[in-house]
Amino acid sequence: MTDKIVPLLKPRSDLGVRTLSSVAMMSVAIGAIWLGGYAFMTLIVLVGLGVYWEFAKLALAFARNMPARFIWLAGGLLYVGLACFTLLLFSAPFFGMTPTIMLIAGVIGTDVGAYFAGRTLSGPKIAPRISPSKTWSGLLGGMVGAGLMMIAIQAAIYAFRGGNAGDGDVYLTYGWQRLALTGAALAVVAQIGDFFESWMKRRAGVKDSGRLIPGHGGLLDRTDGLIAVAFVAGLVTVSQSAMGS
Repeated sequence: MTDKIVPLLKPRSDLGVRTLSSVAMMSVAIGAIWLGGYAFMTLIVLVGLGVYWEFAKLALAFARNMPARFIWLAGGLLYVGLACFTLLLFSAPFFGMTPTIMLIAGVIGTDVGAYFAGRTLSGPKIAPRISPSKTWSGLLGGMVGAGLMMIAIQAAIYAFRGGNAGDGDVYLTYGWQRLALTGAALAVVAQIGDFFESWMKRRAGVKDSGRLIPGHGGLLDRTDGLIAVAFVAGLVTVSQSAMGS
């Protein structure tokens, strides 16, 4: 009888931890964004250093020779470094913090949407050998969740500013259809980032990237999707800048 009850309790507990974690991350991010300046910069730098440390530990656990270790460490520095730089760039006065807020909100929307859709609909797995819990229904739910979250955040920021969009706030000029598509693309990139970290952990033979968050893994476990999204956003920004120059 006990064996039948325990599995029913696990999803509820997992949902509570995941929800609290998302709320906590969002609260810290919003607080730093609200304060802006050095507060936000300090948060990004500290989190970035922690994420890179965990990335390096995973890479060193499966990269056995010096050339491979150098490539992984250099690649990780570029991956995490460009992601952090992008978040700092998007928080500059010209952008008015809007892109950073939208990226973070989109990733959280992805996580929440994927969780509920995956648990409710289940269905075929995307890559069971890498991440057994990820389903196609979860991915679709994440795409919808990211789009809805970005649309809601856009409306909230626009209303807060009295219907006035700053010169650099490109997201505030997007129609809801374009924003929904942007959110869907963001969700796909976030899921790829999740799979990438899961693949690294499997190669390293560990369950979590770290133990900084009691009972919930490390910083990379919590930011894998955001790092991937910010990295891709950085690549797009750099490419657009190079093409425009």
